[in-house]
Amino acid sequence: MDRFASSRQLSRTGMKMNRKGIWDPTDRLKTLRRAAGMLLVLLLTGCAAVGPDYVPPEVEAPQEWKASLQEGVRPENDPDTLAAWWSVLNDPMLTDLIREALHGNLDLKQARARIREARARRSINRASLFPVLDGAGAYNRSQQSENSGDVRTRDVYDVYAVGFDAGWEVDIFGGVRRAVEAADANVEAREADLRDVWVSLAAEVAFNYVEARTYQARLRVAETNLTAQQKTYDLAKSRFKAGLSNELAVNQARYNLEDTRSQIPTLRTNLEQTRNRLAVLIGKEPGSVHGLLEEPRPIPVNPPTVAVGVPAEALRRRPDVRSAERRLAAQTARIGAATADLYPKFRLSGSIGLESLTPGNLFEAASKIWSFGPGFSWRLFDAGAIRGNIEVQTALQEQALLAYESTVLTALEEVENAMTAYMQEQLRRVSLLEAAQAARQAVHLSEQQFKAGLIDFTSVLDAQRSQLSFQGQLAQSEGRVSANLITLYKALGGGWSCLKANKAAAE
Repeated sequence: MDRFASSRQLSRTGMKMNRKGIWDPTDRLKTLRRAAGMLLVLLLTGCAAVGPDYVPPEVEAPQEWKASLQEGVRPENDPDTLAAWWSVLNDPMLTDLIREALHGNLDLKQARARIREARARRSINRASLFPVLDGAGAYNRSQQSENSGDVRTRDVYDVYAVGFDAGWEVDIFGGVRRAVEAADANVEAREADLRDVWVSLAAEVAFNYVEARTYQARLRVAETNLTAQQKTYDLAKSRFKAGLSNELAVNQARYNLEDTRSQIPTLRTNLEQTRNRLAVLIGKEPGSVHGLLEEPRPIPVNPPTVAVGVPAEALRRRPDVRSAERRLAAQTARIGAATADLYPKFRLSGSIGLESLTPGNLFEAASKIWSFGPGFSWRLFDAGAIRGNIEVQTALQEQALLAYESTVLTALEEVENAMTAYMQEQLRRVSLLEAAQAARQAVHLSEQQFKAGLIDFTSVLDAQRSQLSFQGQLAQSEGRVSANLITLYKALGGGWSCLKANKAAAE
């Protein structure tokens, strides 16, 4: 091939000679760069991310609650009270315990750590949108075979090299962008989970505090009745010794006394367990709050009215509903990430460095080496694995949608049940209060008539049993009213607005 023929052939490939007659690839490289740049701009501006775009589901909430609102429950919205609902119970010790739980509870700390994990994973996904740059250096000493036939390769020689390698997978079809979208939604779901943990935690602390005060009230009832029954037993014995009564009355008074005494150890055990549970909830060792709860105090009293708002407001406020919706958004984005595998993947790669046989010449201009070029890969056959993965992600999206709808229905159910329980227990407490007052009067009358010999001891025994039963039930009912109020506030999603998810997650 003559020189001119060679020149014509190289010119068709974009190669030109410099002034010294040496073929220079610079113009060819510039042409490739321009072409790759134009292709990249066109692809990035013309291609949207594949897969379905997320549209929040529409749920038609009822206009009003099904439960008939009785006196003390009103449909107005009161966000200020819901933000710190425990303050309406007017118990400073309960407020202090809830504040301690905010900083010390281990489940809350785990939820914060899960937020940090989700944010770190989101950063990993976002990093895929940018090029990767690696630095490298090497030293190699080698000798070729003397039997290779090339005398130039028989010497031992050294090679020194340093340089940088860069690569970038261009997200043309949006697979990485969908993965980032899913990661963003997952972070928001984790933040909602943190709020949900806090809502449950605040309610759990209040539950156990009310339960501890309820056990103390029941203990007080049992011990008061035990003292009264001890006096009745002593009276029955003295009358028996005086011949004014029979031995049956003594035995009846005795088993009535011991029956009441037998209830006290169980109540004390339950009180101890409740105290220990409270300590663990605030992140302390069991037994650490015994001093705080040693002195009996009244059961926290519920407020005169409770604002429950309307169903739509409760659904917007509930963090578990928000979490389920964000998980649905994340799963929708994962369908797009899976769909992107159907399309080719385009890459830009290049390297630049220095290479020399001696370290002294390594940093000279003549030691420079470089390479650059685009590339692509496209899976042409995988026996349906990619489409199978798309079907998997689509089925998971359907499950996430159903989970969201189930969460909405469960939220509405919890509020309806909590309202009904709260209102009905108040009616029950009023009846028990009347019964306890009547039982106390019956005990007084029966004891007077027994001493006068007008009735036998059985009437006294029945009156004392009824008094203990009604007083114990009244104490339980008072505690249950407060517990049902706490359940109602929890069902309404109250309390989490005082928790700053972003700030708490960074602690």
